[in-house]
Amino acid sequence: MKQLRRRSTLVAAGAAALLLVPAAVAVAGGNSGPADTSLRTLASKQGLRIGTAVDAAKLGTDKPYTDIVAGQFSTVTPENAMKWESVEPSRGVYDWKQADELVRFAQQHGQAVRGHTLMWHNQLPGWLTTGVANGTITDTQLRDILHRHVTDEVTHFKGKVWQWDVANEVFANAWETPRTDGLNADDFWIGHLGPGVVADVFRWAHKADPKALLMYNDYNITGEDGTNVKFQAVYDFVKKLRAQGVPIDGIGEQGHLDTQYGFDARRYQDDLQAFGDLGLKVAVTEADVRTFVDNATDQVPTDALAQYAQPYEFSELLKGCELVRQCVSFTAWGVYDGDSWIPDTFSGEGYGLLYDVNLKPKPAYSTLQQDLKLAAGTVRHAGD
Repeated sequence: MKQLRRRSTLVAAGAAALLLVPAAVAVAGGNSGPADTSLRTLASKQGLRIGTAVDAAKLGTDKPYTDIVAGQFSTVTPENAMKWESVEPSRGVYDWKQADELVRFAQQHGQAVRGHTLMWHNQLPGWLTTGVANGTITDTQLRDILHRHVTDEVTHFKGKVWQWDVANEVFANAWETPRTDGLNADDFWIGHLGPGVVADVFRWAHKADPKALLMYNDYNITGEDGTNVKFQAVYDFVKKLRAQGVPIDGIGEQGHLDTQYGFDARRYQDDLQAFGDLGLKVAVTEADVRTFVDNATDQVPTDALAQYAQPYEFSELLKGCELVRQCVSFTAWGVYDGDSWIPDTFSGEGYGLLYDVNLKPKPAYSTLQQDLKLAAGTVRHAGD
């Protein structure tokens, strides 16, 4: 049923986007145009930070990529460099090299850093998952290990990370097994340590760096799946934690969209606002809009309307953030289609980001540029 409804939505998006997308897309890189037309400069005029997830290994080694990251964005998120398997590949042996280099790059270019991520069920070091599986790491030991990991990583970057995704994706989706509180009963951390671990990691992170913004980060929490069930579970749970004094500062709405499914922009904005009304900051943390493509190399959409639907949906994501005073940042999950997680994760899909496989800006880029121009000068929030 979603796909049948989506066809009419896609046509409508295409028609609307024809009005949004300029006939020619401006060249957008580090030094390719007037400074005041970069996304970061335009966003700053309304007190908003705009960012991207970054492959730390490409910074300084891939000049076109580096120029775009430096010139267009005011926040950077390490796509993998701060995940547990990257920073502690062997037990007790840390490797901060790539993460430190990314932080230095950000400091050199006046960018804030979003730390990603402290507690997630995926990309855990092999020594940890193997030890839990074979019983050499008990649940009691696992909690102590997690405590040390959170404390050590946040302490290492104390004063250098603006936002931390503290807990990531612990709530159940429609196809998963929920507990009565909405948490995913099959999540690695919930299964081994129980629901109390969510509050624990926020407390540990806050103790290590009291000034960092501490976020809960997830997808499908603003109605993207066609329901508001997951939103309500997260809302109720976070409201309870806040009442208990747990130092959770904000919600990260990932913003992964697909042109074949419906997207209710009004519900999305209303849900962001509901989180904001709890006294939380909100951020769009991993935005992309994927579609079916001819192949993973060229990533040309198989449906011509997708080239209009993508900028339309990116625009709705950004405008929803702009209209919520508590929304402090908007981040795309990657710089360009040639380095995107999408083709390897969703068979036959791609074309999800602002730049194409050749690092050329797409219509989605110029649409966001225009949205930011129109909102310039709007006083939205206090920033931090």
